[in-house]
Amino acid sequence: MEQPQPTAERATPVSSEPVTDEFADQVAADFAGEQAVQVEPTAEPTEQVALEEEQVKDEIEIQIDLLKDPDWVVRREAAITLGEMGDERCVEPLCRALRDGDWQVREVAIEGLGLIGSPAVEQLLKLLRDWDVRKYAITALGKIRDERVLDPLMLQLRNDEFKDDAVNALAELGQPALSRLINALKDKDENVRKQAVLALGRIKEAEAIDPLIDMLADSDWFTRLTAAAALEAIGDERGRDAIKPLMKDPDMVVRMRVERILAKWKKKQPA
Repeated sequence: MEQPQPTAERATPVSSEPVTDEFADQVAADFAGEQAVQVEPTAEPTEQVALEEEQVKDEIEIQIDLLKDPDWVVRREAAITLGEMGDERCVEPLCRALRDGDWQVREVAIEGLGLIGSPAVEQLLKLLRDWDVRKYAITALGKIRDERVLDPLMLQLRNDEFKDDAVNALAELGQPALSRLINALKDKDENVRKQAVLALGRIKEAEAIDPLIDMLADSDWFTRLTAAAALEAIGDERGRDAIKPLMKDPDMVVRMRVERILAKWKKKQPA
């Protein structure tokens, strides 16, 4: 009996496709997910800036509306907020607030315009033409260190109604106004010279000492008296020595005032 011939074991066919295990598939899937997250579009920076600007604009508009509130306290707080924002768009509403019926609102509007600074100068210079708000415009200009404010303020020294406001504004400006005020000591207008002396006495800069000493010889008694007081305010020894001859001034008021100035000066000296 013939034995059956052994048959060859069938080989398992090998696939031509690469074999990947379950772990590799999962890693690939995770990587693809990460890539998708990385390329997901984000908000553009310009869009964020635009949103912030829109929010500021909305807040400005809110505060502008509050300037119309019947309650002066609300108007005052709105004016304060607009000034603190420091935005150029706040200039016009704050200038309008200079006409407010309540002095406390006008006061903070002036401060607010001073905080905004140079962007407010042009509008304030226009308001100098308006008698009703000129006083407040002058005061606000005195809070802004900008070259453009100097000549208009110096011009107001010639105005009898607003010269005192101009002196206050120029004195608050201080050093930037010094050279123009010193030049004004030679002005043909006696009143301008007087106002310049007053302002220099309040600024108290040593640079003004010699020009003020020259004013002690002015033909106007009040100018001489004011110059002596200005030198006292500066407090330099040169000023004290310079005013001593005024003890023999032809005007009795000058003599009396200088006597008091020198007595006061002496008390300040160390023993």
